[in-house]
Amino acid sequence: MRGSDFAELRAFVAVVERQSFARAAEHLGLSPSALSQTIRQLEGRIGARLLNRTTRSVAPSATGELLYRRIAPLFREMAAAVADAGEATGRMSGTLRINTLGIAARTVIAPRLARFHRAHPDVALDIVVDDALADIVRGRFDAGIRVGGQLEKDMVAVRLTPDMKMMAVASPDYLSRRGTPTSPAELHEHACINWRLEMDGRHYRWEFEKQGHRLDLAVDGPVITNHADVGIAAALGGLGIAYHFEQDGVGELLAQGRLVRVLSDWSISRPGLFLYYPSRQHRPALLGAFIDCLLDQGPFEEGKQTEVRLR
Repeated sequence: MRGSDFAELRAFVAVVERQSFARAAEHLGLSPSALSQTIRQLEGRIGARLLNRTTRSVAPSATGELLYRRIAPLFREMAAAVADAGEATGRMSGTLRINTLGIAARTVIAPRLARFHRAHPDVALDIVVDDALADIVRGRFDAGIRVGGQLEKDMVAVRLTPDMKMMAVASPDYLSRRGTPTSPAELHEHACINWRLEMDGRHYRWEFEKQGHRLDLAVDGPVITNHADVGIAAALGGLGIAYHFEQDGVGELLAQGRLVRVLSDWSISRPGLFLYYPSRQHRPALLGAFIDCLLDQGPFEEGKQTEVRLR
C-alpha cells in the first residue's frame, strides 16, 4: 500500500469516527480543505461516494459503512500495537475516547486531568460529555461512564464511586412562599424543576422510598431541562423544587444555606458511577491507566480494579 493510500484511509476513518470534518481535521493536523481533498481523492480512486455530507452532519454512505467496518479494526489494531510498543518502553501514547455523564465529568474526571496528563503527556483524552446514554460501541468510544443501572448489557464495569444520594431541594425563599411538602403526594401542589430523559424525550418520574414503600410520580413546573446546572440554578432562583444527586453540588449549597432539603425521609440512593467498556474488547493499557487515575491508584496492573461483567 502506498503512503498516500494509507493517509486517505486514515483520513476517512477519522471523519467517520468523529462525525465531523472539522474535528477530524484537527485530530489529523490538517486544514479542513486539505482533508476534503483527501477524501475526494479516495472516493475518486474507489469510484463511489463514501460520505454523505450536509451543513450539519456527516455520515458514511452504504459503501462507506462497508469500507469502514473492514478497515477500522485494522487501524485500531495498529494503534494498539503502537501503544503496546510504547508501553514496553514505559511511555504511553495515543488517543482515549470517553463518553461520560456531566456529573462524572465534573466530579471524577476534571479534578484528575492534570495528574493524568503529567503521568502520560503523550496521551490525548477525547472526552464527550453526554447525558443521553449514547451507545459507546456505535459511537466508537473506548469506554463510557454512567450511573449503575443505566449500563449497556454485555459490558465490563468498574465502580468509580459509592452509591449516590438523591435530594429534593428548594430555596428558603420558595419554601417561605409555598410551604414545605411533607409527602411526595404534596408535590402536585408545588412547582417542580423537571428533568428530561434524552434517550426518549420523556420527563423523569421522581422516585421515592420510605419504610419499604416505593413510588414514583410525574411532577410539573416552570422549567424542564436535561442539564443539572440549569435545574439547580432554577431552584436557587426560587422557581421550584429540584431533585438531584448530592454530588451535583447540592450538598455544598445545603451547607451554605442557599438550598434546603425537603422530603429527606423519602429520598433514595442510586447506584454510583461506573466506567464500562465492551467485554469482547481487550482492555487497552491506556484505558487501564485512565481507570487507575480515576480510582486514585498507582500504575495499572492487570486485574487490579474490581470489575463486573454485565449480562
